[in-house]
Amino acid sequence: MKYLIVGLGNIGDEYRNTRHNIGFTVLDAFAGAFKAEFTDRRYGEVCEIRYKGRAFVLLKPSTYVNLSGNAVNYWMKKEKIPVENLLVIVDDIALPPGTIRMRPKGSDGGHNGLAHINTILSTKEYARIRIGIGNQFSKGSQVNFVLGKWSPDERKFIDERVGIVVEMIKSFGTVGTELTMTAFNKSSKARMTGESENSTENKPIKDK
Repeated sequence: MKYLIVGLGNIGDEYRNTRHNIGFTVLDAFAGAFKAEFTDRRYGEVCEIRYKGRAFVLLKPSTYVNLSGNAVNYWMKKEKIPVENLLVIVDDIALPPGTIRMRPKGSDGGHNGLAHINTILSTKEYARIRIGIGNQFSKGSQVNFVLGKWSPDERKFIDERVGIVVEMIKSFGTVGTELTMTAFNKSSKARMTGESENSTENKPIKDK
């Protein structure tokens, strides 16, 4: 069985370790755990990992976030991976930093990467994991916040959460979406030390 695991982000050193690139960060951690290396391929950096009889094709699109659907569509067809074996990992400003939420399908929620994937694939019926990055920015500074780098304290905290997402990917490939959601969603809420409990809950998702 083969799975396509897509982490959304932007290519280039200026975007490395930024909030918007949390999808890349997760895939780097997954590959690192198996001592696997990415190679430059068409539409992105790719590597394949074998785990418990499954093949995980990891994709970091080189199309930039807003055109992610082109890379996803190409690699699904190339590897003959059905949409039910697709998992996309994205950042979410509507969730508190570090909160992890998996869904089996859904709208783009204002995320341009998901919107483009939905359009190119003509479906919203694929699994996704949203990782909260918070929305601690003033009016008009959303872009700078999303494309900004984590502070040292934030990075330590986020790295711990990334480890959970790596385990969720393994679970997705071995037991499926529903059991993974049951096992992880309730325990994946998180709040950084000193953060107000209501600082980011119930805020609208804004376009990126």
